[in-house]
Amino acid sequence: MISASCCRAAAIATLLAAAAATAFLTFSLPSSPSVSTTKYTEELSIASSTPPPHPTLATVSPPPAPAKPATSTARPRKREPSYWRMAPEEALRNAKKEIMAAEPVVADPDLYAPLFKNVSQFKRSYQLMERILKVYIYQDGRRPIFHTPPLSGIYASEGWFMKLLKESRRFVVADAAKAHLFYLPYSSQHLRLSLYVPDSHNLRPLAVYLRDFVKGLAAKYPFWNRTRGADHFLVACHDWGPYTTTAHRDLSKNSIKALCNADSSEGIFTPGKDVSLPETTIRTPKRPLRYVGGLPVSRRRILAFFAGNVHGRVRPVLLQHWGKGQDDDMRVYALLPGRVSRTMNYIQHMKNSKFCLCPMGYEVNSPRIVEALYYECVPVIIADNFVLPFSDVLDWSAFSVVVAEKDIPELKRILQGISLRRYVAMHDCVKRLQRHFLWHDRPLRYDLFHMILHSIWLSRVNHVELQD
Repeated sequence: MISASCCRAAAIATLLAAAAATAFLTFSLPSSPSVSTTKYTEELSIASSTPPPHPTLATVSPPPAPAKPATSTARPRKREPSYWRMAPEEALRNAKKEIMAAEPVVADPDLYAPLFKNVSQFKRSYQLMERILKVYIYQDGRRPIFHTPPLSGIYASEGWFMKLLKESRRFVVADAAKAHLFYLPYSSQHLRLSLYVPDSHNLRPLAVYLRDFVKGLAAKYPFWNRTRGADHFLVACHDWGPYTTTAHRDLSKNSIKALCNADSSEGIFTPGKDVSLPETTIRTPKRPLRYVGGLPVSRRRILAFFAGNVHGRVRPVLLQHWGKGQDDDMRVYALLPGRVSRTMNYIQHMKNSKFCLCPMGYEVNSPRIVEALYYECVPVIIADNFVLPFSDVLDWSAFSVVVAEKDIPELKRILQGISLRRYVAMHDCVKRLQRHFLWHDRPLRYDLFHMILHSIWLSRVNHVELQD
């Protein structure tokens, strides 16, 4: 028994001695090990199944954490093309492919999916616009017709777009060879004020002036002739904007026209190529967002409201059926009577109405559409052949009612037929959509400036032919 105990004690002592020797060797290594000591520490590291220490840190540094095993669900990151190295046409073709193959958007706090026809493609297209798009602005043209943006009134959209694009550092490029789009910075409003002879009913001089300007660009620069104007665009909000392009065939047929008067029946505005420009009334240029906002659904006591000049083919019919105080639910007036406006002015009427009627005047466009959005009133659009703003990406059925001109006698029945639940959803969409129709001194993401530019960009991308 004694000998067995002694043997066990001797074995334990031997193990303790070996452990002590190993510890002594480990902590007595020099900070700058020689070749022999380094080799020995490497042997110790291999024996303990740990990575060898860095030769200048020895063993005082803790071993690195083991790498996490790759999971089977990890997806390789898609390598995007180097757009900055591409020629403009090549970049547009690649962008078109990426937009067509856009991955579904799971959630995006900045975009409300029900407002869009395809929110995934819109988001991808917008991202590519921010990353790729370069615009060259011609410096030719005399003022005030060119380079003088009108910033107030119902035609202010063309002016605010011009102002903000000229101030843009992201999109404007000085080297025309790098440009994907070329901007003709004219104002249809100033063209009218400068050249139209009052009561002449002759728009030909306006169209000839713009024609001669484009011919001058084509003779001076090589850019127009490369595509016959297909990569050029203009922005015009006056009712006569479309007619100022008619004297130059390529300008009218090939160039991208962003027009407030987006009438598809006249053969000038081409749906799918041209862009429907929102007509925005700016009363105070220094405060473009003044009065924006409205009342909640529960406080909107008026079913429908309209007040305005009675001209064109639609408004007289609207007044005939619903004007002159015939129905208290349908507040339809010519100019708002003084006895009415003293109690509730025009803007207050819109803020207190469930639906705001937006009938065409002489032309299909109406600033009331955007005013309704500003005051959170569901717009009712009565204008056959009107291509609605941003209809390339927005689903107007989510936040508006489109009534055919022939159905004006049934207007009240149509509006009362919309359930409260459906109306609440539409009103909510109007409030969410509002941000996409606002001007800002410094543009914000997805605001009106960017929405207009995006539609112009998307038109150009969609009309680029993919190579086999």
